[in-house]
Amino acid sequence: MAKGQLEFQEEVDAARIENAMWRSWKADGSGDHSGDHSAKTEKLERVRGSIGDSIDFSQIRYPQETRRCRYDDLPTFPVRPNFAGFENALQPASQCVVFDGCPEDPYHPSNTPIYQTSTFVQPSSSEFGPYDYTRSGNPTRTALEKHVAMLEHAAAAFAFSSGMAALHTVTRLLKQGDEILVNEDIYGGMHRLLTQDCAHNGVQVTFVDTTNLTAVAKAITPKTKIIHTESPSNPRMKISDLRKLATLAHQHKVLLSVDSTMMPPVICQPLLLGVDLVVHSATKFFSGHADCTGGLVCVRDPELAHRVAFLQNAEGTALAPFECFLFLRGIKTMWLRVNRAQENTVQIAKALAKHPRIKEVFYPGPGGCSSEALRIHNSQSSGCGCIISFTTGSVSFSRRFLDASRLFKTTVSFGSVNSLGEMPCTMSHASIPAEERTLPADLVRLSVGIEDVRDLLQDLQRALDFASSQKPPPEHDGYDSRFEDLPVVPRPPDEEVSRHMSRHMWPVDFLAFRAGNSPLLRVYR
Repeated sequence: MAKGQLEFQEEVDAARIENAMWRSWKADGSGDHSGDHSAKTEKLERVRGSIGDSIDFSQIRYPQETRRCRYDDLPTFPVRPNFAGFENALQPASQCVVFDGCPEDPYHPSNTPIYQTSTFVQPSSSEFGPYDYTRSGNPTRTALEKHVAMLEHAAAAFAFSSGMAALHTVTRLLKQGDEILVNEDIYGGMHRLLTQDCAHNGVQVTFVDTTNLTAVAKAITPKTKIIHTESPSNPRMKISDLRKLATLAHQHKVLLSVDSTMMPPVICQPLLLGVDLVVHSATKFFSGHADCTGGLVCVRDPELAHRVAFLQNAEGTALAPFECFLFLRGIKTMWLRVNRAQENTVQIAKALAKHPRIKEVFYPGPGGCSSEALRIHNSQSSGCGCIISFTTGSVSFSRRFLDASRLFKTTVSFGSVNSLGEMPCTMSHASIPAEERTLPADLVRLSVGIEDVRDLLQDLQRALDFASSQKPPPEHDGYDSRFEDLPVVPRPPDEEVSRHMSRHMWPVDFLAFRAGNSPLLRVYR
């Protein structure tokens, strides 16, 4: 490297550390590309002189007049910890709860505030403060990303507006002519992104069975830059050996990306297994209540984190402050929710496996996969998760089963406190063309919630009974929260009001009453 280039590289490295760089740089020198120990020491002294040993986020300044590095090389958020080598003394349940998202806040709030602002006032026209524009950085988002990084043991984590935005950012690490190897049993939205977006932008997409290491090794070419998989896969619940995949990928200088949405960090931490990028649809288990949409990308390497941060800012895909707040709240109960749902899942899987109309059950537990797949899964995860897929041998039967279920609501997505059910071929994976689809048409996917398992088992048994018969399921059975068989309050004052407040006319009459066009108005006047 030429002297001028070396000086520029050293300046970029120093600016990254000064303005928001990763703490691992101090620990092992992974950010020092010069190989000069004295240069590294000098840079660290510059850091200490600039921000001190005890960082006060509100006092950080980024002078622009003296800046020699490129503007785009400046990180868009303040200094944050690198959790890649962090050993948390707390247990997983406590890690979800014991976290202060804003320790520098002078008012010491019990919960992280929502910084619902688009802009931040700067120290002067020639200096940047810790934040300038919420697309680039926001304190509420920083708090969420720090908590997620801590749970995943990541150098850094980044929050996006959806799971697909997070996945799209991973694909943006590729350039024209690069190749990505992808598990053949992949989420339908990711399949669509790869085949209808990436492929049209000059990225070669190759599908391979990532449970077969020999097949993966044969598929790797000099153009391969990323291997992307899911374990368990969605929805056939196939198990890939993440440790061996990581070893194989790194032998070829290839990144391994894992969509771990089905395995939140309270169950599995793929970065500790050698994975380079972990993606979550935070909409699922991080939220847990089906009330917000978001995605996460967690990275092990600080330099890769810098690139992801650039893409998050440049493409404007970052998560908004209010949703960040909701996810921060959701994380606090994640261990409790996932643990309870897993307990329910085990019992439901056993019941389904015994039912004569169920042909095959797929889940990473006893009877849901091969003994070897179960061994691999247990070596890299602490639980079976909350998703079960099964076949019935009949598309019609599967449809009748879902239509008859009352507690398992028919909807896409998973990971909510409520139990959900769907048929992937016509719902979550419908975007995959039929000729390319590897899923059985009768496949049903259940997301098990935290309800009392006795109620869930009763609901499943009743739905299976209805599906086996020719009777239609009842239209009103008390699970729709209408409670139409109960008396109403307040009691109607006389017969005329009673007549107009009949069960079927009440919605219409109420609207007319509010508009002043109902006989009820004369009564109440």
